[in-house]
Amino acid sequence: MATQDRSVELVDADVIRSFARAALLAALTGALAYVSIPIPFSLAPISLGIVGIFLAGLYLGPRWGTVSILLYLAAGAAGAPIFANGNAGLGILFGRTGGYLWSYPIAAFVIGATVHGFGDLRNPADASIPVLTGGLVAGTLVIYTGGVLWFMWLLEIGLREAIAIGAAPFVVGEVLKIAATVAIAKSDVVDPT
Repeated sequence: MATQDRSVELVDADVIRSFARAALLAALTGALAYVSIPIPFSLAPISLGIVGIFLAGLYLGPRWGTVSILLYLAAGAAGAPIFANGNAGLGILFGRTGGYLWSYPIAAFVIGATVHGFGDLRNPADASIPVLTGGLVAGTLVIYTGGVLWFMWLLEIGLREAIAIGAAPFVVGEVLKIAATVAIAKSDVVDPT
């Protein structure tokens, strides 16, 4: 009796490739978050982790960029020390910086949708500087809106005070991060395909 070997593809190769890229950018986001500087007059540090959010949206698009950042949050909640200053645990997601963290996947989605739309990914180097900048500014606004609203709820303070401690101290740093991310995207060093 002859036997036949059959090959069954359980998961599409494109899905595996996209998931691997999402996991890689989640790890990069965690590594970048280690680079953070506490600010004495704010409850949140300046963190390079936001650059990882930017890159996830730019290079993975709205769907896989969101998946990447959800992986980042899940790993940090599970105990991997990948949040700002090497913090970890579920408590961080519900602590003083929780509003920023919960907004990260939404920001990655907004950035990806702005740059790529909802179709096929394109190389971010092919996008115009205004489109790249607009996407990153929109993502930044999502993050800081989440942080400010969280502070208002958590600390029971007004909008002005929440902006003063949760957004205003970070404006210059965010402008520099956006400029650096646009430069990375336009340099075409990373080929997303």
